[in-house]
Amino acid sequence: MPLIAQWIMLVISWAGTLAGLGAFIHALLQRSDAFTAADRKTKPIWLGITGAGTVAMGLFGFGGAGTLFWLAGIVAVLVYLVDVRPKLIEVQRGGKNW
Repeated sequence: MPLIAQWIMLVISWAGTLAGLGAFIHALLQRSDAFTAADRKTKPIWLGITGAGTVAMGLFGFGGAGTLFWLAGIVAVLVYLVDVRPKLIEVQRGGKNW
C-alpha cells in the first residue's frame, strides 16, 4: 500500500477516535434529565455506547483486521453526534429559538 494511503487511513482512524472522545465528553457533561426529556436513552446508556465506541476505535484502526469493530464504533458515535446531541441542546435551550 502506498505511503499516502497509509497516512490517510491513519488520519481517518484518529479523527474517528477524537470524535468519539468528544461525544463521550459531551454526554458526560449533560444533565441526566435532559436525556429522558429529549426522549432518548438514559445518560449511563449513552456514556456506555460512546465510551465503548471510542475504545473500539482506539483499539482497532481503520483499514486493519478490526475494521468491522472500528466501523461499529464510528456508527455508534455518529448516532450520538447526529441524533442525540442536537436533541439535548434543543431541550436544554427550551426549544427552537428562531
